[in-house]
Order: sequence, then C-alpha cells, then structure tokens
Amino acid sequence: MLNRRHIRVKVMQTMYAFKGSESDDFSKDQKFLLFSIDNMYNLYLLLVSLLIEVQKRAEDDLQKKQKKHLATKEDKDPNRKFVNNQLLKLLAENIGLKDHLEMHKVNNWKLDQEYVDVVFKAVVASDLYEEYMKTRTSDFKEDKDFIVDVYKDIIAPNDKLYEYIEDKNLTWLDDLPTVNTTILKLLRKVKITSAENHFTPKLYKDIEDKEFAINLFRKTLLNRTSINKEIELKTQNWDTDRIANVDYVLLQMAICEVRNFPSIPVKVTINEYLEISKEYSTPKSSIFINGILDKLVKEYEASGELKKIGRGLL
Repeated sequence: MLNRRHIRVKVMQTMYAFKGSESDDFSKDQKFLLFSIDNMYNLYLLLVSLLIEVQKRAEDDLQKKQKKHLATKEDKDPNRKFVNNQLLKLLAENIGLKDHLEMHKVNNWKLDQEYVDVVFKAVVASDLYEEYMKTRTSDFKEDKDFIVDVYKDIIAPNDKLYEYIEDKNLTWLDDLPTVNTTILKLLRKVKITSAENHFTPKLYKDIEDKEFAINLFRKTLLNRTSINKEIELKTQNWDTDRIANVDYVLLQMAICEVRNFPSIPVKVTINEYLEISKEYSTPKSSIFINGILDKLVKEYEASGELKKIGRGLL
C-alpha cells in the first residue's frame, strides 16, 4: 500500500519538525515517524468501513419506510438492489477485515453517524444510483462497477468527508491520495473468490521499505553537518533566508540518499525529490533543487565518491 515516494514525504515531514542537532537523541522523532506511517492504515480502515456503514444505513432506511403508518406499495416492496450489493456484502462479511477494525479500534462512524448520512444521501441523489436502481437484480460485475464509481466519484471527492479527515488527523491529508488509490485498486481487482486477506493489505511492501524509512531519517540527521556544508558551498550566491525550509530539508535527504543508498539509482532519487518539491514547496523549487543536485552528482562522479551497485544506477 505504501510506496517509496510516500515514505520520503513522511521522512520529510518528520525532518521538517525536528528542532534538535545530529548529536541529540532523536528516538522520539523516529517513533513519531513510524507512528505517522502506521496511522495511514487506520485511515484505510476508516474509509473501507464507511462503505459497510453506508450499506447499513441503506438497510435502516428501507426498514423505516416499511414501518411507516402510510407506507406506499414501493415502501412495502422496495428495490433491495443496493442493500444486497454483493461487493458490499463481501466487505461486511470479511472476517479478516472485521478483526483489523476491532484491533485498530476503528469505530468512528458509530460516533459520527452524521457523516455516514451525508455520504448515503449523496449516493442516493446521484445519477449513478438512479441508473443502477433501474433494475432489481444484478451480477457481481455490475455491483462491483457501481461501488467503484461511487467511491471514485462520490466518496473520494466529498468535501464534508475531507473536512472530517482533516479534523481527525492532519497527517491524513497527505495519506488520502495514496489510500484512495489503494482502495480503488482493491475494489477493481476483487472477485467473489478473492482471498480473505484481500481487503487487509500490508502497509509496507516488504521489510526493506520500513528499513528504508528508518535509515533515510537517521542517516540524514547523522550526516546533517557535512551535508549542510555541501549545500552552503553550492548556494553561496543565494540569500539563505530566501531558500525555503522545505527545499533545504529535501536537499539534505536527496544528498544523503545519493551518498548513502548505493542500490537506488541517482536518476530515481533526483526525480523523486523534484516531484515532492513540486507538490510541497514553491513553484521554482524543483529548478533550484535540480540545479544543486546536478552539480553535486557531477562532482561525486568526477572524484569517484559516487558508489552505486549494479548496472544503470547512475
């Protein structure tokens, strides 16, 4: 679920908040980094469970209509296509997902039911819902396609939900695009015969990704003095006060990565930090960062300091 760029963003945020020096104890900051990454999985569980709660809300709505004193024929014999959606039922009955929701204590929607109502009403008022409910029966593919469209077009861009997520945890806003992409990918790929763990993906692709997060954070901090000297030599004509703090952190991390991670190609490192700068810093940051890194890499190559393992890593 987590990709290397998102790991770099998490390290950048922790580095940006770090106020000590490389000689200080930064175990608490490292713990915060890992907590911030782990908490991304809670956001995933929160949004997946919202689909389950919306289906429950639809069921409750039908039951209330049937119990009305002046129930119409449609109230008494409602179209249960949405309530019986096979993909939603698959989610609701997934034991592994239930266990993870309990283990991570994700019960937000029981406390904040009004947001379930907001999403449910948005779904029911949509053209997608109107088209879907024209018939009373469907196969798994139609049910799945409908839920994919609902998530993509109604849930993911919902402003009220965005505000709720921002209010609950500020770091979740950076996680949201990755989590939404993961959920859509899982929804599109699911089959009736999918494994029980389909909706409980691993946070890290492998142990190397977790080690990369820790090592990038630690090595950048431990080598910050020497890295800063290199940056200063390359920015002598720049007013240091005018260099964005985020740019400085991104340069520190990029230089550390070029020097201390021999298995990562230089081009990959540079491209990753340029893309991050475009999203998190000023419009001209990527040009500035690219210029500094380009000069340093050429110097490392000329002096033989650039140690990369494998072909094509330069």
